[in-house]
Formats: sequence, structure tokens, C-alpha cells
Amino acid sequence: MAEFPIDLVRRKFPALNRSESSLFFDNAAGAQIPQNVFDAINGHLLRRNVQRGGRYRESREVDAEIASARKTVATFLNAADPDEVAFGMNATSFIRLVSLALSQRFADRREIIVSDLDHEANIATWMALEQQGAVLRWWNVREDGSLHLDDLEPLLSSRTRLVACTVASNALGTIIDVAGVAQRAHAAGAEVFLDCVQYAPHGLVDVQKWGCDYLVCSGYKIFAPHMGFLWGRRAALDALATFREDFIPDAPPFKIEVGTFVYENVAGMRAAIEYLAGLGTNCDGSDAPAAQRKRLASAMEAIHEYETTLSAALLQGLRSMKGVTVYGLQDPQTSHLRVPTVCFNLRSVSPEQVTTRLADKGIAVRDGNMYAPRLMRRLGLSPDSGAVRASLVHYNTLEEIRLFLGALQEIAGQ
Repeated sequence: MAEFPIDLVRRKFPALNRSESSLFFDNAAGAQIPQNVFDAINGHLLRRNVQRGGRYRESREVDAEIASARKTVATFLNAADPDEVAFGMNATSFIRLVSLALSQRFADRREIIVSDLDHEANIATWMALEQQGAVLRWWNVREDGSLHLDDLEPLLSSRTRLVACTVASNALGTIIDVAGVAQRAHAAGAEVFLDCVQYAPHGLVDVQKWGCDYLVCSGYKIFAPHMGFLWGRRAALDALATFREDFIPDAPPFKIEVGTFVYENVAGMRAAIEYLAGLGTNCDGSDAPAAQRKRLASAMEAIHEYETTLSAALLQGLRSMKGVTVYGLQDPQTSHLRVPTVCFNLRSVSPEQVTTRLADKGIAVRDGNMYAPRLMRRLGLSPDSGAVRASLVHYNTLEEIRLFLGALQEIAGQ
């Protein structure tokens, strides 16, 4: 494969080219946006900052923009139908919407399997259904920081309604075999809900190959503005009992999109996917969805390969330092099984002190429980202090890792 065009990539992100720019290693909390995304947002606000559904030109343009974005996101997900994609505020609100809808038709299937590897948004929303008679079963993470299918098997039964799990851990970076999850869940007659927020910037998403029933993403993790989207199998979405106003059709995506969402951010999401597709080389130059999907596949393969080198370098550097504990997959040789998100601690310096001192050096990382307090307890850590997280994406560099490790060594007194 050709060398990853890192210099070209970085030139596309204005935030990376400011003289006072930080070294961004907090991308799991939200990534920077390329120039074309800013242009799409700005263009929408300048030319069509109106409500959809009108007969005048600007309103018709909003309708067209939303339809175009829906098709583009469907291509990004490899969805069978653009109407399976719904736009909204964030992933958490969509998880809550689906959970409330499912609670109205439990029947004899009341068990929901959740994981202590997950972001709390994909746990607490399902736990809240215990008041409606749901029974939670726990799929526990192992010492290697992963969820194993062998541990899922005994949890599944004729009482299982849903398996809810992440595609990649927002704290440990571990990638889960979600196709295997879906295969086993469906064999038991259950559905699968995937939190794809942390995986989507790093690898190719394929809802048809994975066989899931629902999936959520957050745009601001995928080089877009703050927004979220939900995908669901058409039959599954048709069956959801959702709140809607009387004039809203009882059909997806409209029955899912409660109220007015932020149109300019949806325009930015479309542009972000077009940016990613632009990194792909396996294409015929056409704008057709099939050609764009090929470009996305090529781009995400290149991103994954490049980020694997970043993960390996970061893990190798952390493991070479004294007094550093890395959580989850630690061997650089297993970097292809994770995204470049790493949680660690220094033996003699608190997580808060580490991130504060790094911030003083212009390096942006995060400390705390990463919205995964159950995982922190599982790791033997206090949810209050948690760990330090360095999270990279494809615009980060090996040189930045070298600078980061050097600053960390100085903080550790090495």
C-alpha cells in the first residue's frame, strides 16, 4: 500500500496549522474538522439558514441537503436504504429513544445483555428499563481488556431481548468482534444494538456485514460538528413505537427525528464523509454511491494501517518507561486489534497532575473515568481519578508521539 499522505491530511485541518495549536491527543472526546466541513457549515448558514418543508428556493435547498446527507451517511454505513438513517443531537439521545421504544414490547423477552467495557451511555439507558421489568445480564470484560464471545454464549437464552455493546472501547481502544456478537444473538432470537462512536473514525463501518439491528454514531468524533445519527434495520425501525406529532408520518426516518435538528451540522457531516472518501484511491471518479463506498473502503483501510503504526509506537514508548501501567491490550504486535486510544497511569503522579502538566506543554490529553466508571472499577481504579487517556486519529504523527513521550518522561522524572 502507498505511503499514507500525512502532510496532505494535516494541511486540510485548520486547527492543526495555527501557530498556537495544541498537540491533539484527545480525539476520542472529539476530533478536529477539515476545511471542507467548515465550508459546508458556513455555506449552509449563509445561503439557506431556514426551516425545511417550504416551497421557496432556500427551503427546498435544505430538503435537498438533508436528503443528500442521508444518502452519504447511508453509504458510509453500507446501509441498504437511506431512510434507515435518522439525524439528531447525539448518540446518547438515540440510545434512550430506542430503549424507551423497546420497553413497550418486551413480552416474554425481558433480558438485556450489557457490558462493563462500554461507555455509560450504553449501560445506564438500558438499566433505566429495570423499572419497566427489564432484567440486565452482564457481559464482563476480561483482563486483556476485551469482550470474548465465549463469555457471551451462556448469557443468551430464549429470554434475551437485546445485546448492547460497543464496537471499540472509548477507554481501552479494544475492537470487538461484533459480527460474531450478532450471529450468536440472532441465533437466540435477540437483537443487537451497537455503539459505534469510537470505532467510526478508525475503520470501515458495515452494518450489513456486521448483521446488527441498530447502531449509533456521533458526528463530532468523525471530523464533523456536534451531532449524532442512528441507523436501524428498516423492519426494526418500522416496529419501534416512538413519540411523534400527529402530522409526522409513522415511518422512518421521520418518526425517529423528533423536532428540528441542526441542519448545518448535518451538512457538515456529509462533508466530513466526503473528506474521508477523498482519501481513497480505489475508485472510478464517479459520484455514485457504489464508487463512493469503494473510496471509503480504500480510505479506511489506509487509515487503519497508518493508525496501527501509531498505536504500536505509542504502546512501545509507554512500555519502555518505568512506572507506567497500560490498561487493556499492551503488546505493540496486537495493535491491529485496537484503535489508537490508550489508557495508562504513572505510578508516582496522579492522572490529574499528568494531564495538567501536559496541558502546560501544549499537549491535549484527558484524565478521569472516560464515562466508563464500571470499567475503571473493573481495572482496580477509582472512578473519581481514573486514568490518563491518549487518543489519536489519522492526522496525528509519529513525531507527535515522540514529543508526547518525551514530555511524559519529564513528568515521571526519568
